[in-house]
Amino acid sequence: MSIEPPNRTDAPVQNTPVPPETDELALRLCRALVCAAVDPALSGVLLFDLEPQLLDPVTRLFGRILSGAREPVRPALMLGATSRDEDLWTRPVLLQEPDGISFRMEPGPLIEADGHPGVPPVVVVPDLTRLSVAGMRAAVQLLGADVTVVEYAGLRHRARPRARWLATCRSVDAGRPTSHLLDRFALRLPVSGLRLPEPDRLLAALPPGWLDAARDAQEASVPTATVGDEALTRVQELLGPEVNIRRELSLARLARALATLDGERSATARHCDAAARLMGLTAPGAPPPADSAGDVPESSSPSPGLGSRPHGGPGERLRTEQDERHRAEGVEPLLESEPAEGVGAGRGGTHTVLATPYPEDEADALHEFAPLRSPWQRTAGPASLRGVAIGTRRATDLSDLAHVRTVREAAVHQRIRRTERFTVSPVDLHSHVRAGTPEHLLVLLLDHTCRVDDWDWQDVVTPFLEWAYTRRAAVQVVEIGSAETGDELRAESFAARSVLDPRILPALYRSPGRASPLAHGIEQAVHALRRSFRQHGSSLAEAWLVVVTDGRGNVPLHVSQTGRLTGPVGAQGVEDALRAAAGVNAMDRTRLRVAVVDAQREPYGDLPFALADALGGTVLDGPSRPSPTTREGGAGER
Repeated sequence: MSIEPPNRTDAPVQNTPVPPETDELALRLCRALVCAAVDPALSGVLLFDLEPQLLDPVTRLFGRILSGAREPVRPALMLGATSRDEDLWTRPVLLQEPDGISFRMEPGPLIEADGHPGVPPVVVVPDLTRLSVAGMRAAVQLLGADVTVVEYAGLRHRARPRARWLATCRSVDAGRPTSHLLDRFALRLPVSGLRLPEPDRLLAALPPGWLDAARDAQEASVPTATVGDEALTRVQELLGPEVNIRRELSLARLARALATLDGERSATARHCDAAARLMGLTAPGAPPPADSAGDVPESSSPSPGLGSRPHGGPGERLRTEQDERHRAEGVEPLLESEPAEGVGAGRGGTHTVLATPYPEDEADALHEFAPLRSPWQRTAGPASLRGVAIGTRRATDLSDLAHVRTVREAAVHQRIRRTERFTVSPVDLHSHVRAGTPEHLLVLLLDHTCRVDDWDWQDVVTPFLEWAYTRRAAVQVVEIGSAETGDELRAESFAARSVLDPRILPALYRSPGRASPLAHGIEQAVHALRRSFRQHGSSLAEAWLVVVTDGRGNVPLHVSQTGRLTGPVGAQGVEDALRAAAGVNAMDRTRLRVAVVDAQREPYGDLPFALADALGGTVLDGPSRPSPTTREGGAGER
């Protein structure tokens, strides 16, 4: 027995004229948020390649849609790398009783609105790849679930989740989160290049009755349209025969939401095509009909196909290029400039944008093993009080206060309070937001000049990479002697959150150069270790320093620092490297281990052992030494 959904208008719903100044991508995003507000099965919205400065306006827009074009009644809940189970599921409440004060556990911010009418909370994840294990488990449990049972710290809760989730992620990093987490987000939109107009103008461009339907859905359950065989067949045609079942469910539920907003009894193939265009997919052989309010205007730019696995054609992979440098014709430059390199984009300076709702199919990234399982921790104390401060938020207690932000907030309200002295109110208090603190660290120093053609470094460093992978350790890579470097007299380094960073594997196979600034590389490795021990303190339980070199540094330290080579250097580069290595002995050797991989090159084969003595580490064999009988020529041949 089907329930007929209420009609929003007496006449058939037509396309609402869109103002020409309203961006088509912004209108698609707005309509997708309305669908998420109407249907609880579409409670997860994942936006790819959203500019960071647009996250707050999109969050406020989502809140206004949930509240019926009014201002959001509650602030959004931010989840990140420091989110903990005790902050999400429960909230202690103090009670005044006749015999004293007691407390009880009540539902936390994630589930406090479950089972009650009203505007649900908006959960915002600024970067899905940096979400903590507690946040990932919460998303997997709540998104799209018909009922959730929570038993935690004296609290028993059973209800249907009502929170709406809004997450962002770079499309090139879509392969890093687990598929269990990505599949929970039913609505996915690539929004690279989004231009968000004024909210009132954007909401006015919606079809009549959509905002009313979104508001009514928060007060009571709205009868939804049914999904017939025609719609299910069309969904399978659009997505292909071997697609993930959750993608079929997501597209079918989006088509059902569009049919409900149109006031129709059941979803048809027309609504499935409109749902595909809404997510940024092209329906093959189906021109957009003109009589459905759920239809989205076609974009002038090509959209990716609907195959189960994109093929990565030239029309599907978009790259943002650096601005071209213009020169005056006929002028010979003194020094030919190299291509510009973007900040944070790795080597090459290009940021890849995969224009598809399912970029994980073609994203080159490695997955973590058991990402929903919390790693074993040896440190004590609350995790939110450790790590580097990355922001501030309104304080819930008096621990880890951000004094500068607190004073700034109090100074804004001094004239309104009209007090004789500078007054700090509880509403002014802000605390730090801290990134997750790694408990293990791996520092790799790679000397590319010592790598011969038949020596695979991956075999040497694999045991250390496996150790870092199982411990979820942070990685610092220092490179010297590469032919691909911009300055051969200096060492280059980069920091990675884990060994899954795509920059680590190419660093093992760079072509060797001529210069070997070993002293500068060791100095950078020592600085990285000192910085980690100083910032993380006792939370850094173990660190490894692995040096792969032949010990024959030919660039003195002052040359690397100044960039000027004045004359012959002799053995000064080797002596500077030994002096720089002496700084490692001053560190906590109960938590720091050092290994030097001997390249076994002649002459001067004893230099790696001298370096290991200065570092206080052990020597590991690199490539096997060729026997004298197998070498080409005799020992005395020149």
